[in-house]
Amino acid sequence: MTIHTNPNELKLQLSSPNNTKIEKDIAITGSKSETNRSLLLQALFPNIKIANLSNSDDGEVMQKGLAKSNGVVDIHHAGTAMRFLTAYFASQQGKQVVLTGSHRMQERPIKVLVEALQALGADIQYEKETGYPPLKISGKKLEKNRVSLPANISSQYISALLLIAPSLENGLELELIGKITSVPYIKMTLALLEQIGVQTSFVANTIKVAPKTEVVDTTLVVESDWSSASYFYSIVAMCDVGSAITLSSYQQNSLQGDSILAKIYKDFGVETIFKDNTIVLKKTSKDIADHLTYDLSNAPDIAQTIAVSCLGLGIGCHLTGLHTLPIKETDRLAALQKELGKFGAKVDIDSESLTLQAQNQLAEGVFVDTYNDHRMAMAFGPLALKVDFVVNDAEVVSKSYPDFWNDLRTLGFAVQEL
Repeated sequence: MTIHTNPNELKLQLSSPNNTKIEKDIAITGSKSETNRSLLLQALFPNIKIANLSNSDDGEVMQKGLAKSNGVVDIHHAGTAMRFLTAYFASQQGKQVVLTGSHRMQERPIKVLVEALQALGADIQYEKETGYPPLKISGKKLEKNRVSLPANISSQYISALLLIAPSLENGLELELIGKITSVPYIKMTLALLEQIGVQTSFVANTIKVAPKTEVVDTTLVVESDWSSASYFYSIVAMCDVGSAITLSSYQQNSLQGDSILAKIYKDFGVETIFKDNTIVLKKTSKDIADHLTYDLSNAPDIAQTIAVSCLGLGIGCHLTGLHTLPIKETDRLAALQKELGKFGAKVDIDSESLTLQAQNQLAEGVFVDTYNDHRMAMAFGPLALKVDFVVNDAEVVSKSYPDFWNDLRTLGFAVQEL
C-alpha cells in the first residue's frame, strides 16, 4: 500500500487526559449519509427544506456538485457524492458534465451503477479506464423503469438509483441479485422518500418506487451522525467506570444503521441512555469478554472503531461482513492490519473479515498513517487514552467531522501540532 506524504500535512501528537473519568457534553452535526440523500432530494424537489445539515467536506462537495449544469464536477475523495451525482446527472435532461475525483476516487469501481443506469437509457461514457471515473455524462429523460443489479457490493449504488426514482416518469422497479449489503442504508433512503410522500415497497429482493411530480412543502430534519458517535463510544469504553459523555441530537428510532452501536458497546460496558434528543454514553462496567465477534454487514463503517477499542482494552475480536471495506477511501482492511500492527498487534485479514489477537502491551512512538481516510484518523484517536502516538495527515477528518480534534480537546485530550 502506497502512502502519499505531504511535507505540509498536519501531524498531531495525541496524549491521554489527566483525568480518565470524563463527564462532558458534545454537539455533533447532522449525519453525512442523511445529508447527502436529503440534498439530492432537494435538488429534484426544490420546495424541500433541510435542517441540521452536516458541516462535513462531503456535504459541501455534494452541494457544489448539484449546483452545476455543465463542465467538470470534481468531488475529490467523496465516494457517496460520486455515486449519487452519477445517477442525478444521468437523469437530468440537458445537463452535461464530466464527473471526476481524486486519484483514489479514480481507482474505486463504479461499473455496476453505470451499467444499471445505462440499462435505464442513460448516456454515460468512461473518460479513461472502463469501470472507473472520470465519467462523461449527458443527462437525458430516462423512460425505462426496470433494472437489476448485484446487491452485495455497495448499498450506495442502490440508494443512488432509489433517490432519482420518484423523478422518473415511470418510477422504478429494482431487482437485487444475491445477498443484500448494508440493508439499513437502503431503508434509510426509502424512509426519506416516504417522508416526502413517495410510495415505496421493499419485498424480498424487489424494491418499487412510484413516480412523483411534485412534493408538498416539507422540512427534512437530519439526525446527528451515528458514525461520528462511534469514536465517543470507544473513548467511554476505555475510560474509568462512571465516565459519561452526552451527545446531541439523536433518536432512539434512528434511520442510521450505525445506531447498532448502542447494542454493540454494551459488550464493552457502555450503556446508552436516550433523553430529550440526546444520548448519554455511560461506562457502567469493566467486565468485558476477552474475545468479541460481530457480523458488521449492515454497519461496516464502525469496524475500524471496534478494532481499535479492542486493541486499547487488550481483548481480541473477529469482525465479519467487511467485504465493502477494500473499496472505501482506502483498502480499510489492509490499512487496519498495517496500523494496528505498528502498536504490536497480531491481525489476520481476508477479503471480508478481520481477526485481532488480544495483547496487553502497546508499542510507543507510533506514527499512524491515515491513507486519505477520515475514519482511519478518528478511529485511532481514542487510543491516546492508553498510549501516546502521532497521527499523520490529521486534517483528513474534515471529510465527515471537521470539529473532531477540537472535541477531543474538550474532553481533556492533549492534541498538539508538530
